[in-house]
Amino acid sequence: MQRDQERKENFPTFEYEKLAALSGHLAVGIDEAGRGPLAGPVVAAAAWYRSSQGDFPRGEERYTRLIRDSKTLSGHQREEAYRWIVEHFEIGVGSVDAEMIDRVNILQATFLAMREALEALLKKRILNEHSRLAIRVLVDGNRNIPELEYPQEALVRGDALSVSIAAASIVAKVTRDRMLDKFERQYPEYGFARHKGYGTAAHLSALWRFGPCPIHRQSFAPVAKAYREFARKEES
Repeated sequence: MQRDQERKENFPTFEYEKLAALSGHLAVGIDEAGRGPLAGPVVAAAAWYRSSQGDFPRGEERYTRLIRDSKTLSGHQREEAYRWIVEHFEIGVGSVDAEMIDRVNILQATFLAMREALEALLKKRILNEHSRLAIRVLVDGNRNIPELEYPQEALVRGDALSVSIAAASIVAKVTRDRMLDKFERQYPEYGFARHKGYGTAAHLSALWRFGPCPIHRQSFAPVAKAYREFARKEES
């Protein structure tokens, strides 16, 4: 009954993590942030819950109810959830910049970031202590990560199903937002701190006015068009 109610309210559970444990696996959730923006990196995170109890501790509901799809949280809530996650999960982060995105395309760049995040997580000592157990990867979306040596399961809307994926989604989102805040100081004319690189009206207006900057993804159509128009304007 409790699990049904959690799902009704769109809260993820430990169901997939517990199923992995039954077969002797440690479940690692992986998610990404930043596939759609016109600028900045794509960031992925991998998360493994440290507790062997397979459930959240009592009395922590203020925080644990924030461990869900990062898109359903405000910026303040994500930051609060992030602080709790880094205290209770082992995490790894990977990122791929705009130049590589343009080189290999956004899908392949996302897979690169996911593999990098998993590799960073697996270097953690606490996971080495559990090396007698196999890793099972739970990845958000409808595609498995190519060329991965570990068994994996792709879960559509996985951040609403698996606690580990939800935690990874929050870490990836907060990490990327902080990166864009830093880019705001480097390229203040674009307003990256406000739109985080997404194609808002204000961002597109700045693109047409100033042309693309080094963190823009020139393989994305609006950026490519702005680049051509800005170059033509500079020549005339």
